[in-house]
Amino acid sequence: MFLLRNKEFKYISILIVFFSAVMTILGFLLRPWAGILVMITALSLSIVFFLYTKKRHEQISKLSEYLRRISSGEYSLDIRDNEEGELSILKSEIYKVTLMLSEYNEQLKNEKHLLSNQMADISHQLRTPLTSMMVMVDLLQDQQLSQEKRQQFTSQIHTQLERIEWLVSSLLKMSRLDAGVVSMKRERIEARRLIDKALEPLLIPMELKGINCTVDANKEIITCDIKWTSEALINLLKNCMEHTPSGGHIQVEAKYNPLYSEIIISDNGEGIPKEDLPHIFTRFYRGKNASPDSVGIGLAMSYSILRIQNGDILVSSKEGEGTRFAIRLYKSVV
Repeated sequence: MFLLRNKEFKYISILIVFFSAVMTILGFLLRPWAGILVMITALSLSIVFFLYTKKRHEQISKLSEYLRRISSGEYSLDIRDNEEGELSILKSEIYKVTLMLSEYNEQLKNEKHLLSNQMADISHQLRTPLTSMMVMVDLLQDQQLSQEKRQQFTSQIHTQLERIEWLVSSLLKMSRLDAGVVSMKRERIEARRLIDKALEPLLIPMELKGINCTVDANKEIITCDIKWTSEALINLLKNCMEHTPSGGHIQVEAKYNPLYSEIIISDNGEGIPKEDLPHIFTRFYRGKNASPDSVGIGLAMSYSILRIQNGDILVSSKEGEGTRFAIRLYKSVV
């Protein structure tokens, strides 16, 4: 019998038999009817103990089978019951863990699928400039190639290398943000200084494109990680610049709010199509108005940077009228 293979059951059974025998003998020594009564009582209790233990072992065996099936991936099983007792509580707790495992497993599947798609996107983004450079390198080996063409191909190779450098740098930043290894500092800076810092690398490209940029910022103090928040602003400003035509205008303003610090960036460019708006902060997403060189990382990075600092980015846009980004950094977080 399977119960006899259980050492604890064997030890308890031996103890019960021993004490029952002792008490029965003592009962017969006192009175014959007392011995019979003790023997019947001991036998009844032993049967009850055996049946109860057998039932418990059967329930535990069912739990073991349930856990085995769960480990095989059958997360839809439900072992809960409406009874009371320790085993019922245990069943309920196991079911809760099962639900957590099911959700975690689904999350892992989604992350695996996302990672697969991202790797395909990264491969495509790297393969395009590399293929272009390999072709131009082969052309440069032609001894009959004119000096003008040689300079043109060399310049194009340099441009492609800069693009690869930017892509790799952005991917490394995104991987650090995803891994949670970035420690955001809590630094105080005037809104105007933060905006000027973000605008600095874009002033010349804006001037070459004929875009006018105005800043309206008070002396509001913003608490944030200056380096990373500046990176987020640069990506948003760059997006506005790329989608604003020559002679267009970009407005940057900081507004006071008792709950959060807010920086608003707006342009009068081509705007974002309605169907693209829900996806613009999705990594590697390229809307129908995306430039040929866009890889869909900048806005996703800005969103991640702000979310890590318990901030947010709100966007509104109309095609042909322009786009408005509202960056919020909440002051309640110390």
